[in-house]
Amino acid sequence: MTAVETVPRPAHDAFGTAELVSAAKLRPDQAQGVFRAVLDALARPGTVTRFPASVAAEVPPALLPVLALADLGSGIHVLEEDGVRRWSDVVGLATNAPVVPLELARLVAAVRAVEPGEILRLARGGAQAPEDGAVLCLPVTALEGGPHTWRLSGPGVPGERDVAPAGLPDGFVEARAEAVGGFPAGVDLVLAAPDGSLMGLPRSTSVTVIADAVSEEKS
Repeated sequence: MTAVETVPRPAHDAFGTAELVSAAKLRPDQAQGVFRAVLDALARPGTVTRFPASVAAEVPPALLPVLALADLGSGIHVLEEDGVRRWSDVVGLATNAPVVPLELARLVAAVRAVEPGEILRLARGGAQAPEDGAVLCLPVTALEGGPHTWRLSGPGVPGERDVAPAGLPDGFVEARAEAVGGFPAGVDLVLAAPDGSLMGLPRSTSVTVIADAVSEEKS
């Protein structure tokens, strides 16, 4: 087994890797609470739910689904800054799950902005094995007040629902549309805000951009 890489920690960070691993190990009740929150978010696309308040504040919210769901049989991947593997090490040690390349991971989390091209690299499974498609939890700055309004429709959405998450890159909606275009194969996304709130975008949900803040201001 290869040695765990060590990376310099920022001066303002009072937590080392060992402390973060301890904080990232969810108690059974915490893991169950995270699981319920994710399940509820994916079952009701576009609605806002919350992770348990009891989870450690030192752990980025987008990591919580991986920490709750990963096990020895789950390939995981953490998207972080180039050359940094700190959170990958923490999550791998906390869950004992294997850290694998992005394309092979069943559970993926990001601690930085996700690029549209990375969404296209996620595992999508296939018609005979849609369960092999990845679940990606990614950070947003907020779940409302974003520059674009999306209209959601599909299973779990009564009619239509409008949402406007903030902090996602240009090209996000188009990349997701391509990644779920082979339904039932595809990827499921969970958007996590800094306050512990989350919103699900399962592969079965249709997302259409209907307005942007600039056009609304001009109208």
